[in-house]
Amino acid sequence: MADAPVLPPPSPEPGRAGEGHSRRAVIKGAALAGGALVAGATLGHRPAHASSAVRYAETEYDVVVAGSGAAGMTAALTAAKRGLRTLVIEKAATFGGSAARSGAGIWIPCNEVILAAGVPDAPAKAAAYLARVVGDTVPADRQRAFLDHGPAMLSFVMRNSPLRFRFMEGYSDYYPEFPGGLPGGRSIEPDQLDGRVLGDELARLNPAYIPTPAGMVVFSADYKWLTLTAVNPKGLEVSAACLARGAAAALRGEKPLTMGQALAAGLRAGLLRAGVPVWLDTPLLDLRVESGRVTGVTADRDGVRTLVRARRGVVVGSGGFEHSAAMRAEFQRQPIGTSWTVGAKENTGDGIEAGERAGAALDLMDDAWWGPAIPLPGEPYFCLAERTLPGCILVNGNGVRFVNEGAPYSDVVHVMYDRNTPAARHIPCWLIVDQNYRNRYLFKDVAPLLPLPDSWYDAGAVFRAATVEQLAQRIGVPPAALRATVTRFNGFAWQGRDDDFHRGDSAYDRYYADPYVRPNPCLAPLWLPPFYAFKIVPGDLGTKGGMRTDARARVLRADGSVIPGLYAAGNASGAVMGRSYAGAGSTLGPAMTFGYVAANHIADTPA
Repeated sequence: MADAPVLPPPSPEPGRAGEGHSRRAVIKGAALAGGALVAGATLGHRPAHASSAVRYAETEYDVVVAGSGAAGMTAALTAAKRGLRTLVIEKAATFGGSAARSGAGIWIPCNEVILAAGVPDAPAKAAAYLARVVGDTVPADRQRAFLDHGPAMLSFVMRNSPLRFRFMEGYSDYYPEFPGGLPGGRSIEPDQLDGRVLGDELARLNPAYIPTPAGMVVFSADYKWLTLTAVNPKGLEVSAACLARGAAAALRGEKPLTMGQALAAGLRAGLLRAGVPVWLDTPLLDLRVESGRVTGVTADRDGVRTLVRARRGVVVGSGGFEHSAAMRAEFQRQPIGTSWTVGAKENTGDGIEAGERAGAALDLMDDAWWGPAIPLPGEPYFCLAERTLPGCILVNGNGVRFVNEGAPYSDVVHVMYDRNTPAARHIPCWLIVDQNYRNRYLFKDVAPLLPLPDSWYDAGAVFRAATVEQLAQRIGVPPAALRATVTRFNGFAWQGRDDDFHRGDSAYDRYYADPYVRPNPCLAPLWLPPFYAFKIVPGDLGTKGGMRTDARARVLRADGSVIPGLYAAGNASGAVMGRSYAGAGSTLGPAMTFGYVAANHIADTPA
């Protein structure tokens, strides 16, 4: 590190002793200390150095950004383009975080992409909808800040990176019946990007959660139709289009990227053009606080404890705490753990804890971007289309339906937790399907008619039986109750109306449905053996609680005062969506917007 000479240890930070030490921090410190004595002083993911061998370094930038996900890279790109010397530090050996793993839907009302596509959006309409979705859990000025700055952020990103976006036509807002909701949706996703724009840096892109099939170029909006390839001509058409895109890219010698891979790569390409360094394998250790102001960070870079001073500000975009067992145990309802999330494995709440030590208040720590998940061996599978397609039901431990299976995924898990009792277990619950369902629809990456992997059965993630009653016995629910539930649901399917939970009434319910099924594309009877039961647990895309922030993305103390020099965006901050979810991309849209807001506020604030 030519710009980071080895120096004596930094002096103690003023005002830090005893500040913000939670029970969790004390327990973690004790555990680490004990582990060091027993296991040769292994701390975190790096070997500790004997005190006499610890090396220290110091350097300085205008802005330091912790985290290279969508929030962090958008903040860094904005700061650099405002003329500020900017550094990104990233804990992982790859860049992109959870954004790179995602489908990269982005929800930003009134942006230039959807307006050009003819989406009938308007600021007043968007404000009414967001206010109805979020309610009073998030201050109105934060909601306005997101709506006011989101379109400008997206235009800025397109001007300063190779990213372009496409409208996800028909992907409904999650509550289209609310005032201002749009049945045709507002969500966008990245257009195809040639990974060669990154050169050698492409090898350091965090891999996708579900890789695109070889030889195909697939967008998020395509999956709806790929699921239906066996039963719908448009499924075949979309599949052929995905193959044609892949073949065309191969002929041009391109490395085509879509979804989260395109988003992360495009933002990283923007940082390369802007000359912003990204230090990988560099975890945030703590914030530097002097006289009540955050003035930099300490980080571990190649075994060197490095103080990076930030002349103008620090932006924490380091993600949530979904992989911290201690934080999940402290803040969230049981049962919970770290094995059901699909968030980036490095998201252990480091930035949130550092902010808490600096005096930050925390919001929404009990919540997450929930979704029903199947605990498959190796990695959980986050269910989208599978629970909405006709011919399936969700039942609790008593063998009874308890929710609209096609409802927004976070709502389904909220119901699972709210109703989970010893007398009526809802965690796990069970997705029940028949062979007719399996003959028609793609399930994860298993094509119709093909058998499910043996490893799924071995792991207890799926069970199969010749009758509904036998299936009930295998999953431990009352056989008579499950039979009665299936019989009642089949009656609803034949009449085309779900009298219990109104599945199919909302335009959102019908997005992943089968339009060839009549009269309700979400409802079909379960009748053809064998029958299958998939274990469903409360999975998530990441946690949504973090540091409390204001409309300028500044971090706040419990008394409402601002911590000077400290900003947060993305899942390191409390979500502007509160406890709800406006539409596909309600994580990434606000994350990028408040990264942009934070950097602009830093640039506009006199040094």
